[in-house]
Amino acid sequence: MTKNMEETKTAKNRREKRGGLLAALIPAALLFLGCVCGAVFFLPKGATKTMAGAGTEITDFHTDLLGENVYLFRETDDHEAIQRTVDELYDRLETDQFGRTRVALCFFPGDYSDVTVPVGFYTQVLGLGAYPTDVKLGALVCTATWLGDEYNHNATQNFWRSVENVEICSGTVWAVSQATDMRRVQIDGALHLHDDYGWASGGFLADSRILTMVDSGSQQQWLSRNNQYRTWVDDNWNIVLVGDEPGGLPVGTWPVKSYTVVDAAPAVQDKPLLLWTDPADPGDMGIMIPARREDATGISWSHGKHLDTSEAGWSPEEVKTYGRTLSEEVLTDLSLFPQELGRISGMDAWYVAKPEADDAASITAALAQGKNILFTPGVYDLAEPIRAEGSQVLLGLGLATLRAVAGNVCLETAGDDLMLAGLLFDAGPAAVSESGETQVSPNLLHVGAGKNVTLNDLYFRVGGTPTDRPARAERCITIDADGVIGENLWVWRADHGDQVAWDKNVTENGIVINGNDALMYALMVEHFHHYQTVWNGENGRLYMYQSEVPYDVPAGEDWTSRNGTRAGYASLYVDDAVTKWHGEGLGIYLYNRDATALLESAVELPDTPGVDAHHTITVLLTANPGMHHVINSSGAAVMRPGEEAILLDYCNKESR
Repeated sequence: MTKNMEETKTAKNRREKRGGLLAALIPAALLFLGCVCGAVFFLPKGATKTMAGAGTEITDFHTDLLGENVYLFRETDDHEAIQRTVDELYDRLETDQFGRTRVALCFFPGDYSDVTVPVGFYTQVLGLGAYPTDVKLGALVCTATWLGDEYNHNATQNFWRSVENVEICSGTVWAVSQATDMRRVQIDGALHLHDDYGWASGGFLADSRILTMVDSGSQQQWLSRNNQYRTWVDDNWNIVLVGDEPGGLPVGTWPVKSYTVVDAAPAVQDKPLLLWTDPADPGDMGIMIPARREDATGISWSHGKHLDTSEAGWSPEEVKTYGRTLSEEVLTDLSLFPQELGRISGMDAWYVAKPEADDAASITAALAQGKNILFTPGVYDLAEPIRAEGSQVLLGLGLATLRAVAGNVCLETAGDDLMLAGLLFDAGPAAVSESGETQVSPNLLHVGAGKNVTLNDLYFRVGGTPTDRPARAERCITIDADGVIGENLWVWRADHGDQVAWDKNVTENGIVINGNDALMYALMVEHFHHYQTVWNGENGRLYMYQSEVPYDVPAGEDWTSRNGTRAGYASLYVDDAVTKWHGEGLGIYLYNRDATALLESAVELPDTPGVDAHHTITVLLTANPGMHHVINSSGAAVMRPGEEAILLDYCNKESR
């Protein structure tokens, strides 16, 4: 959800406000907690040490291997220089919503507790240690006053940013919306998912330990998967907690509280991570491929140490020692990486792509040679598809962006056990052929024949970026493979920015799932012309769905489905032939900004015993009416601004 507002603050004022906020947060957090000294112990050999790579000498925070958009910070570097660098990048990127700059801020194992990292657009903060507690940051913050004035705190456009694999030695404000991730972190205080209760529309948190509370505040919705915290406070419309440790789970459920609790995550394949534990040894650089987990509860990296929430409070001694393992040593040799956490893929198995040097042909050629692909940060303008046909990993750093520039697909896959992670897919301007015909991308990503493909932190965009012609795509992603696990996907037809209008950034659907046995966590799809999500495959499962139907329908008669017999297009359409499907925590929102455009049902499900939905909410945000039903012909209408309708359960025409 977005609210367009004029920027009114200077970079200097923003920095002063940020400093004031941190001055308030850090002393209290440190007084209570200190900087928790999580540690790592040596384990039996579980991985092959990577081979030394060329171009790994660090000069001015960069290496030739990873390029100028990857910043590498060492504990021995001048910390004031590190602070200046991250502040300068933030001043450039705080408001750069549709720019082309992409950066990854990577920290070698060490103590950076005197460094504060503000996180702007297209910024990834990444710890390079084997465990989150190997990299200690003093503070990390994402605030939200840039979109309006200092009293607004509107985070509804805080997209496209990431933090992974670090310890944050203070309380943290992470006021974000869609297309953001926080993974594998430890926060030595509270995590606030809003900026002073301003609007926020997130979000995703996974495999993380929060030593006190998670405060979701004004967040409209959130997906929390396999996390550990002492307590969770506040709720708004749709908070879904999957596989979180039970001791800290909030009390209450629908309709009084908007919490949906799922005891365990049915299957998890976490996102790969770049690790480089010793800056003096290129051989200790590699990609961690996390182990797959089934029926997972809690974090993956605790060595069996769990958060004790049995007592009302902790003593200072408990706070200081919590998180320690058998020694204070940091793992500096990746050959000792524990097998139960995953495996290390050495850099000799990877092709490091750079936006200034690579195109679809060079990347496809590397894939054909059996290489995995590490996309360094930047925008890759592609005139033809990248083709991945093996069991490989394609991992983006710093929100690396694949952009179609000739009405083409960005990435075509056909293989088993493929992993795609950390990429933004962008529809470039619609191409015009020599005969004058408009060429429109049929998909930005096509996950073709295969099975057991995993999709982590993938984002899709049609429109908004400055172009001479409107961006267009028929759909953003089509999945034909079976057994796909996807998590944290934001599929977005832009509702603001350049070349945005009903007849400009024209689309059909956001995502089409044809494969069987698809499992989705945190699927967010917005503003497409027809159905936002089409689910044709059998035995699908969906945990947390967020969607807005289009804002800009010009008139109700222009927006009808089923051959003109039904008002509007449901956000989520499960095909009539499907016999087994399950969804939990579904939120669909309506904002008819430009006209009255009635919608018959927010969700359409086949009426059969094997298809059901648990906890579904619809809201008319503001503007014109309206929506008749929640699922099929069940559920109340929403016709007035702010009106909500809820179904606790729906299956085979039965609802409550």
